[in-house]
Amino acid sequence: MSAQREDWTAADNPAAPDPSVEPASETAVPLLNIANILTILRILLVPVFLVVLFVGDGHSTTWRLIATGVFAVAAITDRIDGQLARKYGLVTDFGKLADPIADKALIGAALVGLSILGDLPWWVTAVIAARELGITLLRFAVLRHAVIPAGRGGKLKTLVQTIAIGFYLLPLPDGFDILGWVLMGAAVLLTVVTGLDYVVQAVRLRAGVHKVEANASTGA
Repeated sequence: MSAQREDWTAADNPAAPDPSVEPASETAVPLLNIANILTILRILLVPVFLVVLFVGDGHSTTWRLIATGVFAVAAITDRIDGQLARKYGLVTDFGKLADPIADKALIGAALVGLSILGDLPWWVTAVIAARELGITLLRFAVLRHAVIPAGRGGKLKTLVQTIAIGFYLLPLPDGFDILGWVLMGAAVLLTVVTGLDYVVQAVRLRAGVHKVEANASTGA
């Protein structure tokens, strides 16, 4: 009787779950996935890059080429890990936090290292570092309201920064100095412009939140 009743119930209610079929359980994204491993690798390559950069007097052709290679490998992992995470559904909270930290650590280490060696003016490093630190703090300040996504300008900024740093790392002939300066100048300009864009977005976000809160308090 109970089996017959189950058959009637299933027939009357097509949406009822089939008792013979086990429900599929949602699979959580593993923390130790290939995308996160690449992000961790990029972080670990930062001190390796600095050690190689400062071998000897920091201007050995061989070691500068090796330092450039380490920097390039680390920069490439930034491109790959994001694509893998999005393509295969490997996005994790750890990755969201660690990926930008790894990016800033790599770029910051390269800029500071080049400035210490006298190859890059300190004001360039200071401008870029101040922007990155300020925007990071700004993101945390508005995090409880919304996340300010990285736009195309921010991605272009990172790309130009990476290429410009590559030119400064490579032991190129003197004739290439002007190209390095042009690229770094473009990187600084993009750094400032995208930083101001983030500030505008944050101000608009805060203004919208205050407006909603004001309307809620007045019952509008």
